[in-house]
Amino acid sequence: MAFIEAFRKYIADNDLAKPDDRILLTVSGGVDSMVLLDLFARSGYRIGVAHCNFQLRGAESDEDEILVEERARMYGVPFYNRRFDTAGEMERTGESMEMAARRLRYAWFEELRRAEGYTVVAIAHHADDSIETFFINLLRGTGLRGLTGISTQIGKIVRPLMFASRKEILEYAVANRIPYREDSSNRSTKYLRNKIRLGLVPRIREIKPKFTQLMRRNIGRLTDAQRFIDHAVERIRREAVTSENGIDTIHIDRIDPGFPLEFVIYELLGSAYGFKGDVIDALCRALAHEATGRRFYSRERMATVDRGRIVVFPIAPDDPCRTEVERGALRSYCGNAVLYYEYLDIGLVEDFGVPENVAQVDADKLQFPLTLRRWQEGDSFVPFGMTGRKKVSDFLIDRKVSLPEKQRQFVLLSGEDIVWVVGRRIDDRFRLTSETENVLRITQEIV
Repeated sequence: MAFIEAFRKYIADNDLAKPDDRILLTVSGGVDSMVLLDLFARSGYRIGVAHCNFQLRGAESDEDEILVEERARMYGVPFYNRRFDTAGEMERTGESMEMAARRLRYAWFEELRRAEGYTVVAIAHHADDSIETFFINLLRGTGLRGLTGISTQIGKIVRPLMFASRKEILEYAVANRIPYREDSSNRSTKYLRNKIRLGLVPRIREIKPKFTQLMRRNIGRLTDAQRFIDHAVERIRREAVTSENGIDTIHIDRIDPGFPLEFVIYELLGSAYGFKGDVIDALCRALAHEATGRRFYSRERMATVDRGRIVVFPIAPDDPCRTEVERGALRSYCGNAVLYYEYLDIGLVEDFGVPENVAQVDADKLQFPLTLRRWQEGDSFVPFGMTGRKKVSDFLIDRKVSLPEKQRQFVLLSGEDIVWVVGRRIDDRFRLTSETENVLRITQEIV
């Protein structure tokens, strides 16, 4: 009973739910969410169960659905199920499987919560998930905010298992004979999270057996530090940022010179406007060299340096969002997507048949810096597998691309030549051939 009491105490201490709340549980069929269902049912809360079938694992996905439905029926609680054409959605948007599934499920959870009158949505993330997120963000490069793990509550989303480790959850499931299913993809080291979960964390735990408890305390301290920083940054924002007609200006001379300037700019631009670390670094270099005129982009905003100030505008519909990609760049941002760049020897290329959100091109044929911008009328390229040129506008029409998607379409250029209609087709002139020695692999992820 100690575990269930710890569960109830965690909910009360963090004010995650009240006795009269209606709570929508997201249950996949895995051990974490099946334990979450059991704990809420035993604690007497009014609950419903939502299950997503992403139809990515054939019979396995259907068997997950059956188990969750049977368990909801056993507890006598409402069961909601939705099947998603996840593969089709990935093809349509160019998103990774993880990104597409995340977007689909969270949108449906909120839709269901509103329609059925649930107070909050409970997710079965736990302490080990938060630790894995810490390392993922650390390896990708992040500010302090990215090292604070997974939040216990964001809006209507609550995570009541954040007090528990994966080991404790599994022990509870075994002791109480709770059925669950193991997702076979959890054993694949194809995904970064699994590499950390199956490779890195066990090695660290050999050195430090109480690693989970230690990391939980570390993440707690980092979270407290970020809260302190957020409070301080808001004070700086009130003193240093002015707004007029939708345009914000950051007055550098109003920032205390005793503060670490680049860090303050990082916090001001990242939290309020969505600028990423690499972009902010480049902007700070431009500021230090008093370079004016260059534009820096987030998903919805553009920033520029002007006489020692940083001016932030909403992106205009006709803005080309033109940025340069230097040789060796690791990532760049275009609209609602991030592009990751990886340089490989041809001998390391294992798969030549890649999805549309991945481009593999002959690096030695490229002229750096590359240019990334929105497509424009008059653009043309030689689509992979063809010999003649085709206008990008005609290509998008043939692909039945909607008007909103056309407005978000970017192209990557080498000199004046299109290398990639991003997320759709490379130019045949830059394809890999028997003479290719060096490869640039570019992966698009929707954010």
